[in-house]
Amino acid sequence: MKIRATVSNRKIKFMRILGITVPNEKRLEIGLTCLYGIGISRARKILDQVGINHGIKAVNLTPEEENKIRTIIESIIIEGNLKREIGANIKRLKDIKSHRGIRHIKRLPVRGQRTKTNSRTVRGNVRRTMASGKRKESKT
Repeated sequence: MKIRATVSNRKIKFMRILGITVPNEKRLEIGLTCLYGIGISRARKILDQVGINHGIKAVNLTPEEENKIRTIIESIIIEGNLKREIGANIKRLKDIKSHRGIRHIKRLPVRGQRTKTNSRTVRGNVRRTMASGKRKESKT
C-alpha cells in the first residue's frame, strides 16, 4: 500500500508497513528500526534475505522490493502483538510470584543490578541538586 502526495508537481512516495511510515530520508537499515521489535541487526538480516543493499533509502525501492520486505516483516511478531506478549509474560511472572515477578511488583531492577546506589530511575530515587546556598525570603 503506497500513499502518494504531490508537492510542487513532484510525487513523493511513502513506504508503509503495518500502518507505520518508514522514514524516507534515512538509510533503510535504520529506517526499519522505527518498527517496534526490529533493531539494526534484525533489519540487516531482513535486507540480506531480500538481497537489498543496506545503505539504500526507502524512496529508491521498487514496488517488488517493498513487497518482499513487507512479506518478511509481516511474518515476524512486532508492534502491538509483541507488546501484548511481553505484557502477558510479565503478568505470568507476577501471578506465579517468581523472583522476577516480585521485583516487577515492587518496581525494583529485575536483572540483578545493584540497588544501593544506581537504581534511581526504576525506584523513583531521583536526586535533586541544591540550587544556590541562598534561602528564599519568606513573605510575612
